[in-house]
Amino acid sequence: MLSKGFEVELYTGKPTGEIVGLSDRIVRDLPGFVREPDSRNVEFTTPPVYLYDQALCDLLRPRFRLRAYLKSLGDLTLVPGSTLSLGDSQHFYRSDPQNPYHTYIEQTYGTRVVTASVHINIGLRHPEDLIRACRLVRMEAALFLALSASSPFLDGKVTGYHSTRWAIFPKTPPQVPLFTSHAHFIEWTETQLQQGTMQNVRHLWSAVRPNGDRRPYDLNRLELRICDLVTDPIALLAITALLEARLLQMLDTPDLDPLRWGDGEMLAQMADENEQLAAKSSLEAVLTHWRDRRQLTAATWIAELYEEVWPIAKAQGFSCFLAPIKKILRQGNTAQQWLAQYTAGQSIPEIMAAAVQEMAASEQEFADQLCQPVAAVRG
Repeated sequence: MLSKGFEVELYTGKPTGEIVGLSDRIVRDLPGFVREPDSRNVEFTTPPVYLYDQALCDLLRPRFRLRAYLKSLGDLTLVPGSTLSLGDSQHFYRSDPQNPYHTYIEQTYGTRVVTASVHINIGLRHPEDLIRACRLVRMEAALFLALSASSPFLDGKVTGYHSTRWAIFPKTPPQVPLFTSHAHFIEWTETQLQQGTMQNVRHLWSAVRPNGDRRPYDLNRLELRICDLVTDPIALLAITALLEARLLQMLDTPDLDPLRWGDGEMLAQMADENEQLAAKSSLEAVLTHWRDRRQLTAATWIAELYEEVWPIAKAQGFSCFLAPIKKILRQGNTAQQWLAQYTAGQSIPEIMAAAVQEMAASEQEFADQLCQPVAAVRG
């Protein structure tokens, strides 16, 4: 098995779903949280672990702590979704007014970056395996967006997208190639820094990127950045299990390299187009398969991939964590469920208030039934 860890961005706000900026106070008072440029979301990171049950509680315990802290401040809570569903996207609320990089972000991108998401990191130590993994995942990133989409609203309106976050997010630089090797990635990154298309090594905002302690030279993990925020940890671990099983399959299958099946420039363009289609319609989007150029829905492609990697997950002992993918395909992702409620006559404030309650109730259930015993067993 491969190690996995998460970077999770969350909105804070009121039980009504209205988002309130508190990250400067949270970061000051609560260890383990880091601020984003806008104060309305805050981030925590989980350590790399191999076991899924451990990853589950690592995802939940910071939320328990943050929720308790918010409660101590008054009637405050965590708000699901990946965009400012009820507003306000017209104003930027700086969390650290003295930070020059934050100034650059505000002036260059505005509130298009004020989104909540989850980045999935999978450990891969050999740099050429990692770069090949990034090529493969880049071509299939739209599938992970389709499973995770949770941002159909912005400023109290239906936007027409299932992932408004990824539709408006400023991918930087605008064109990112399929890297042919680690050396290519180093050379390309150095060129971007010289040209100013990237402000620093972190300023590569694409669907997937190689990551490590000294980018672009020392790399040790793949970072999938495309996913909207998935508040249900079981669903998030299912998406992670699909990714891990696919990467384990890749390590044993030299043929699983997109560059064996097409020109890099054409493939990169195909990946970008698939991402935009998935941002629009998620599981219903009709995508182009990188291998044989078939047109198929994201849901069909995911179902095919699921059957392909199931034996790998079973052999490695984590197929039970992969299984909930079927439930997402059957019931729809968060965006589809919210849009169905809207079509049935609920208002966006009603949908968001109910989602806030549901997230809190689900966390309480995990706290009571699962994570406390695990904590006790592991000391």
